Amino acid sequence: MTALCLAVGLAGFEPTTLLGFEEAMNHGWIMTLASPSSPTAQISFMAGDKTAPVTPDMSVEVDDVDAAYAAMRESGAEIVHPLQDEEWGVRRFFVRDPNGRVVNVLGHR
Repeated sequence: MTALCLAVGLAGFEPTTLLGFEEAMNHGWIMTLASPSSPTAQISFMAGDKTAPVTPDMSVEVDDVDAAYAAMRESGAEIVHPLQDEEWGVRRFFVRDPNGRVVNVLGHR
């Protein structure tokens, strides 16, 4: 975990110690930590992205990613990475917010 925190510019930040979170997933380029008492409370650290051209600034999980994608396209928002299924069990797309931040919008399959 220390190596991934260094890669994303969080040297010395140990959320497992400071927040009491436990590692739920680690693919080397993304790691997700979850609260043992409330597993849906999660934080992920990303050093890069395996399939997208950019690394998102944040991620948001939604109930219906297809509906979210349709709403974003209809609104004219800039889609940075198209809607697709990923091998690690999520369906996602990236959108750029009005401030230039890239948001990873996802749902678990």
